[in-house]
Amino acid sequence: MDETIKFIDLFCGVGGIRLGMETQGFECVFSCDINSECQKTYFANFGETPKGDIKLIDETTIPKHDILCAGFPCQPFSISGKQKGFEDTRGTLFFEIRRIISYCQPKVVFLENVKHLVHHDHGNTLNVIITELENLGYKVSWKILNASDFGVPQNRERIIIIGYSKSKFDFGKIKKEPRRKLIDFLDTTGEFEYLEPNEYTLLETTKEQPSSGLIFAGYRNKSIRKVGVRPGTEHLSRVHKQPNRIYSVFGIHPTLPSQESSGRYFILTDENRVRKLTLNECWRIMGFPEDFKKVSSAGEQYKQLGNSVCVPMISAVASEIKNQFFGES
Repeated sequence: MDETIKFIDLFCGVGGIRLGMETQGFECVFSCDINSECQKTYFANFGETPKGDIKLIDETTIPKHDILCAGFPCQPFSISGKQKGFEDTRGTLFFEIRRIISYCQPKVVFLENVKHLVHHDHGNTLNVIITELENLGYKVSWKILNASDFGVPQNRERIIIIGYSKSKFDFGKIKKEPRRKLIDFLDTTGEFEYLEPNEYTLLETTKEQPSSGLIFAGYRNKSIRKVGVRPGTEHLSRVHKQPNRIYSVFGIHPTLPSQESSGRYFILTDENRVRKLTLNECWRIMGFPEDFKKVSSAGEQYKQLGNSVCVPMISAVASEIKNQFFGES
């Protein structure tokens, strides 16, 4: 490559997508995120403060770029199901992305979202997104990828949508890695938050889920539901279903959520004790580098982690974007 490939980082959060893109030599020329705490963390690590509300950004002021990246929130489409195409995107944040793509016309569009986007509004939301990108001249492909296939011990599935002006992206060429165990990512010393033995119950035999790599080892003795509880479910939340489950460090960890109160993060160590993951361990199993600067409170960091991306997974996708779309040929 004679010239640096430039990208913009919309809904950038703390910069997970940027880190993954930069590993492949791409250059970030613009970023935005409305969250002030994310802006502080982003500045601490990249020396730039992202622009704020994307709705207030004038697309004519965005620098020229080759790739538009956006890990955008999944909002309900205001009138989805009633009309088709462009009208379905009005009032949503995807409309803001479309507005910027339409003016800037990047060669590549790289979108990331939660797995549920595939099923949102019975598939209509994803269909509208794909249709809109196709109407803008892109050939679009998408796939659900799992962070556990990219060198980090976390079962974190996300949809990746790639649009290119000339051909479809081939997800089959993305290089994956063997699944890693959580124990290899843990701190050996530190201020650990252990549970007392009377605060949890371990299974006599751990239960491994081969497809996910999770090893269910027990649950915290924290009764949430009192009325209408079926036998054996008194420790499960109405919403999250598994917030008090404890998983073995010899498997991988469930998806890190954005709320500490959701009850995840507790692990059964190789010493047969139960403790909470440290924040540094959480950043590590998201694939962030050890020298990444964390400047927010613990509560804000949990939100940032839960809303971020797996850096090595983004890097693997970025590598193939470079190979497939910006090769020497």
